[in-house]
Amino acid sequence: MSGINPISAVSLLAICALWPIVIGVRTLALTITVVAGGFALSDVSLPLVMAILVSIVIDILIYLPSVSTRARQLAGVRFPRMLAWVVCLSSAAYSFALLSISHTLGPVGELFGLIALLGALLPSLVVLVPHRMLMFLASASTAAGVLAACGELQFMIGAMVFLPAMLLVALIRSKEDHEAEAKVDQQKLNNERARCLLSDYEKSGRGWFWETDRHGRIVYISHEAISAIEADPDTIIGQPLSSVICSPGAEGGGSERTFNFHFSARTAFNDLAVHVAQSAEERAWSLSGGPFYNEFGQFVGFRGHGTDLTEVKRSHEAVTQLARYDNLTGLANRLYIKELFEKALVGHRGEPNPCSLFLLDLDRFKQVNDTLGHPIGDALLKQVSERLKRTIGDSGEVGRLGGDEFQVVLPGIISEERLADIARSVIVNLSHPYMVEGNQIVIGASVGIAIADGRHVSGAETMIRNADLALYSAKENGRGIWKFYSEDMHKVAHERRALEGELRAALQAGGMSIAYQPVVNVATETISGFEALARWEHPVRGPISPGVFVPIAEESGLIMQLGEWVLRTACADAAAWPRQVRIAVNVSPMQFADPAFPAIVLNALAQSGLEPERLELEITESVFLDDKLDAARIFERLKAIGVRLALDDFGTGYSALGYLRTAPFDKIKIDQSFVRGAAQSGSANSAIIRSIVSLAEALNMETTAEGAETIDELELIRSLGCSHVQGYIYGKPLGLKEANERLAGVDSHVEPIGHKHSRETRYKVLRTIGIHHDGYCYPARIKNISPGGALIEGLWDVPPGTEFEVALGVNLKVRAVARWSVEDCTGLQFELPISLEKFRRSSPPQISTGLPELLRA
Repeated sequence: MSGINPISAVSLLAICALWPIVIGVRTLALTITVVAGGFALSDVSLPLVMAILVSIVIDILIYLPSVSTRARQLAGVRFPRMLAWVVCLSSAAYSFALLSISHTLGPVGELFGLIALLGALLPSLVVLVPHRMLMFLASASTAAGVLAACGELQFMIGAMVFLPAMLLVALIRSKEDHEAEAKVDQQKLNNERARCLLSDYEKSGRGWFWETDRHGRIVYISHEAISAIEADPDTIIGQPLSSVICSPGAEGGGSERTFNFHFSARTAFNDLAVHVAQSAEERAWSLSGGPFYNEFGQFVGFRGHGTDLTEVKRSHEAVTQLARYDNLTGLANRLYIKELFEKALVGHRGEPNPCSLFLLDLDRFKQVNDTLGHPIGDALLKQVSERLKRTIGDSGEVGRLGGDEFQVVLPGIISEERLADIARSVIVNLSHPYMVEGNQIVIGASVGIAIADGRHVSGAETMIRNADLALYSAKENGRGIWKFYSEDMHKVAHERRALEGELRAALQAGGMSIAYQPVVNVATETISGFEALARWEHPVRGPISPGVFVPIAEESGLIMQLGEWVLRTACADAAAWPRQVRIAVNVSPMQFADPAFPAIVLNALAQSGLEPERLELEITESVFLDDKLDAARIFERLKAIGVRLALDDFGTGYSALGYLRTAPFDKIKIDQSFVRGAAQSGSANSAIIRSIVSLAEALNMETTAEGAETIDELELIRSLGCSHVQGYIYGKPLGLKEANERLAGVDSHVEPIGHKHSRETRYKVLRTIGIHHDGYCYPARIKNISPGGALIEGLWDVPPGTEFEVALGVNLKVRAVARWSVEDCTGLQFELPISLEKFRRSSPPQISTGLPELLRA
């Protein structure tokens, strides 16, 4: 019995519960044998009585565990083995009793007894059939009881044949049963493992499961999905799934229709994005599923799994926000606004669409950023963005290109009048004062406008380039204005690129020269020095204004080479002048930031032999705006050389007073914007000049007033206490030979020359215009303009009194007369005053020129 495998408690209890059937069959078989064989009481023996009693007691013991918990507890873990023993003992005792009775009845009785025994054995085997080895042991015990009751030869032979056969069958069936049971156990284990995995999958939040009936009503949905949408589990079961994932008429109705289509067609679907209707917050799900059928092929419903895409969608939206929108302002960034612009230019069928483009640049923003700090600048940009969005409204899309540059896309708007109104509103609104962290800030804006009329395909890059050229023109013409793109802007840009190459060649070939403008001591009216000014005589174009080639040199980096050449040449020329005459040289911010600049100055002085105290370096306050530049260290090195330092263009920046206390300047140069018009009635410039002079005297510095042109301006400067003056009042810049001749005069004394009174304020302009005379149109360029006249260049030696019709812009012509002409510069007086605002708003004229040989008057 030690080899019997443990039997499951459920199977044992089943045997115990069914054992009364065995008892009944045995009792019936025993009764039939006694009655049929004619058994008498005289045949009763003690072994027979004992066998019957043992069988009855054991049968009761077998049955008790099925109805008595106490009996099961007493058996404990020994219950399987004990049951096997008592079943075998019961079978042996019963077969012994039955065969003992039939043996006393003769051969006929024995036959009846064997038949009855077999009849009783079959139900026992049926009850024991789930356990093949126990069934064999019960059969062996039955055979043992038979042999014990009557040990005759035929029974022994039968037992020898029957028992091995039963053992073989039991072993084979037992192996099959073990394999089947192992498969069942493995299947149960797999089912439990799958259940745990699915449960863990649901609890992890990565997904959940659902099932519907054949009508689309929910019969199962994971608890996690119900919790996510905060629904009532009792009410959601039985609802149509389509009512849960989407509400009628709500956004996402298309998802509902798609789900219902799959359900009606009974087709599978994967990753169907839906919105959840029954949720307090907006949620997105991805559903996958398919139909399933019963064993008869009948449609039962749909089942599948789902995933909550809410966080994924939010992350995607956040990534999209970062990829498409500017972090600081929330406006479309450079890439996205370009994408929107490209879509606006082309219709759905590929046809060109009318569209306009604004490029905006904030005026004076850099000074705000440099003086008040980047956090203030960032806060200012946010306010600018809000104003810009409110101004544009629904008319277009606004984007930030970076820094203080913005772009506006205006689909369908190509009317110049409408665009001019929008541009004017933008400039006006952005120019109102801002309040940022207690600082009142005033900036401006310039706008360049390009138009795609919709009749021809216009590339986005071309339009952006055109708007950029228009913006450049707006900034060159005074800032705070807007300009429409015109074809001649390309010519200007091309000319600018050509000038850059020609300037580079001129520097290498020695094509530059220096003009020297006198600096006069106001008290003695003697020349105390000269300022060195770079000049460029182009072999084809003639004289090129410094206002043209200096910005080109700064943008291209040629200013370093140009500045060093001017420094070395000026030092060499000044070395031959009287010792009391100084030479002033302008230093660009790029030169000043060069760590090698003090060494270059020292080398120029050494090579020329010029005394260091006679060299005056003019530096603008912009050098203080670079936080990375150690200006104090550079000043210290320059002062150690012994040169003088002058603060140029004082008053045009933002932080001059702060660094005047520490920077070792010897002179302050008052910018010409304060000098010109200072003598006019009502001008506040004189008060500003007086304040600057008082400040300089307190700091033991000299002052030079720049740009003095009239006698009344000179008298005002003298009365306000300026120590030096520089301007056309004492002559224009001179060549080296003329400068030497002026110095050769008696004590270098000079007399003022010029108009007695100041003229109208003029504005610098860069625009090509048309000069009409005797049926021909001559191209010229305005250098500055006032309501009553203009200074132009491009016409050579025009006789005074010559009358012209001047095309200043599209639909803007004025009659004028030439008042003076020097080389290619001519002063024009208009017959009637013009509106400068109208001039600024006008586009440059289209010019059809005369024959080249007639371009000189």
